[in-house]
Amino acid sequence: MILVRLFAAAESAAGTGTEEVEAATLGELKAILVARHGEGFEAVLGRCSMLVDGRAGLPDDHDLTGVQGVDVLPPFAGG
Repeated sequence: MILVRLFAAAESAAGTGTEEVEAATLGELKAILVARHGEGFEAVLGRCSMLVDGRAGLPDDHDLTGVQGVDVLPPFAGG
């Protein structure tokens, strides 16, 4: 199982800050999250960065074997 941590708007759209998901690829993980949380979550997810064990910019076909955690990070604004 992979621990998925959701932050800010992703947490709000999902109604939870953490959950466990079993998925073979990053794309499968995204599809499972969308199936669980619906269209509103899907809209937020499209703007999010996905950090896989701290690594960003990975393709949807990235193998998640052995991955400990995925962080879902919406864009942040600040100053």
